[in-house]
Amino acid sequence: MPEQKMETPLVPVQLTPERMQSIGVKTGTVEYKQLDDDIRATGTVDINERLLSYVQVRFPGYIRQVFASATYQYVRKGEPLFTIYSPDLVATQQEYLLARQNQKTLGTSTVDGVAAGAESLSAAAEQRLQQWEVPQSEIAKLKETGKPITDLTINSPVAGYITERNALPNMYAEPSTKLYTVADLSRVWVYAQIFQNDVGRVKPGDVVQITVDSYPGRTFSGQIEEILPQVDMATRTVRVRLAIANPGLKLKPGMFVNVDVKSSLGRQLVLPASAVFQSGTRQLVFLNHGNGNLEPKEVATGPRVGDDFVVLKGLEAHQSIVTSANFLIDSESQLQAAAGSFVPPPPGAGSNAPPANAPAAQANIDFTTDPNPPNKGSNTFRVHLTGSGNTPIVGADVTVTFYMAAMPAMGMAAMNTTTKLADKGNGLYEGSGSLGSGGTWQVTISVQKNGRVVATKQLHVNATGGM
Repeated sequence: MPEQKMETPLVPVQLTPERMQSIGVKTGTVEYKQLDDDIRATGTVDINERLLSYVQVRFPGYIRQVFASATYQYVRKGEPLFTIYSPDLVATQQEYLLARQNQKTLGTSTVDGVAAGAESLSAAAEQRLQQWEVPQSEIAKLKETGKPITDLTINSPVAGYITERNALPNMYAEPSTKLYTVADLSRVWVYAQIFQNDVGRVKPGDVVQITVDSYPGRTFSGQIEEILPQVDMATRTVRVRLAIANPGLKLKPGMFVNVDVKSSLGRQLVLPASAVFQSGTRQLVFLNHGNGNLEPKEVATGPRVGDDFVVLKGLEAHQSIVTSANFLIDSESQLQAAAGSFVPPPPGAGSNAPPANAPAAQANIDFTTDPNPPNKGSNTFRVHLTGSGNTPIVGADVTVTFYMAAMPAMGMAAMNTTTKLADKGNGLYEGSGSLGSGGTWQVTISVQKNGRVVATKQLHVNATGGM
């Protein structure tokens, strides 16, 4: 039965200068570099929640007149928003005025405790007005006129834009009613969408720059404030909150922006990204030992920064590596490994015995298939062996190996099919084997007799059928 192997070990490759030139082999060097990471993403402008202010009253009442009557209207600090009439507030003002009048009348009393009691009542009434956040200017006006203020004016505590308005004329407002929300947009948040593969490369405090298509050539600076602890299941991104200065209020909430995150990784050992070849579950590079001697080496890499990968293990500084034609070199390495693996050393061979996979020319090999060319699936393989004088060779052990290198870009592992042929007499050997795919196969034929390799032959065969 044919044997299927999914992966073939790699061996060093020896290439001639002409072969290296024909396949475009180029080399580079493993070296230390000072790396500045640069991650690009997209984001959306949002209101800085820490700069939101809410307008509420500390007493129930009826709103009379509304001055700030539109959402996203800009208001200055101290600018009137609305007036409110509160029976409780009017009653407290009357108590305050009465306490002040009694204080004047009883302030000169010689009776022990009377003057102090009147002063205490006046202070308690004034303190209640302050706790209700009645403006000090209104309390001064109350003292001056001696008349209760029926319609109290409420002013904006901050400068900014009204993002929410619930104050309406003649509406009854409770202390729990949020009448206005005012946002200061001089600084905003930007929520950037960072891919989860890159999120380990950023940290709070990293410098960021924002650009907007609306303002070509304009850059807004800020820094990472927080990395939010959740990954979007659909886009595999993490939201990162950026704090950005907003001079001129150019950045509007909801605006789409481009984000450039800059982070220093320090001095790192790196290699060109083009030198890394993904072979199955392994990351490989080919060390250049000179004179066409190339050795596969398994490595572990960290993040990619520009055109380089950070080296975690497997390489040292100043080593020469191949930076192009890695796929062809990998295929050549796997072919040589396959060609050298299916012919075992002859049992009991002495020190003078030739290598098991050494080429031999003691027999002529004529290889055919049925159908011709072979196809994906079952096929019949035939070998006709002749020696000197075109005489048939009988009693030999003939093995045919079909090998196709891995193609990671297409998700295909290496395939290796070995078939032992039966002696049919008169130098004819025949056997059946199955090919797992159409395409170009490397075929190696090995002939052994009396425990020695008497002939080998390599050729390429194109099989029909799909992958």
